[in-house]
Amino acid sequence: MSVLQKKLGLYLDLIRWSRPAGWLLLLWPTLGALWVAADGFPGWHLLSVFVLGTILMRSAGCCINDVADREFDKHVKRTAQRPVTSGAVSVKEALGVGAVLALLAFALVLTTNLLTVAMSFAALFITLLYPYAKRWVSMPQAVLGLAFGMGIPMAFTAVQGAVPPLAWALAAGNLFWVLAYDTEYAMVDRDDDLKIGIKTSAITLGQWDVPAVLLFYLLYIGFWALALIDKGLGAIYIVSIGLALAQVVWHYTLIRTRSRDGCFKAFRLNHWLGATVFAGVLLGYALR
Repeated sequence: MSVLQKKLGLYLDLIRWSRPAGWLLLLWPTLGALWVAADGFPGWHLLSVFVLGTILMRSAGCCINDVADREFDKHVKRTAQRPVTSGAVSVKEALGVGAVLALLAFALVLTTNLLTVAMSFAALFITLLYPYAKRWVSMPQAVLGLAFGMGIPMAFTAVQGAVPPLAWALAAGNLFWVLAYDTEYAMVDRDDDLKIGIKTSAITLGQWDVPAVLLFYLLYIGFWALALIDKGLGAIYIVSIGLALAQVVWHYTLIRTRSRDGCFKAFRLNHWLGATVFAGVLLGYALR
């Protein structure tokens, strides 16, 4: 293997290229908002901007997160071999890769409108803030929820040039979804996080972690179901909500004993829950 191939492999590992579940968690609610904002198919231009932009910004976020957490990650079994933490990729390199990816995403946003461009700066600020939130905020997953939800109001500004109350309702629902799945993620590392002294929702919630996760899921699904109740999406959307609720029951079976494997599996499979809700929106508009 050449030096270039090895370096490329490290960069792909840095941005979690082999683990697309991460960007899918951002993509499904963003696409759902895009369809709702456009009252159907949003057109190939905006679809391309938001799909590519989501992948690029999630990848840039991984670079920033790994640099910020490199000292913590040394003490966590699951993250000790990340490229920056292990020294395989330097801090300067990781920040350079992240900057290039963020600039590419910004170039895409520039093809939309001024309000969406302005919103992108807010999204970038929250993305930069999140890795440091776990040092001071008892539930940093809420900050992540804000960052992961910025695609929703941006979808509305790109289509409508405004952010109506509906957009904030969908973003609020998405915030609860992030709290649900990232608490599952935090439950995996709780023992290590307690030792190194960082804050997570799993630590803050303590013995109430499992009930809280279930409540967060129900709030997410409830917000999206009620927000779109008057959109005429028909029986197919109701079916998708039912299937999403069935997945919540499945998640409970995975996390109820708080095992590392069960909690991590639940986190990794969350993109299917988001895909189910988006499929209901997509098919609801298509068959309306």
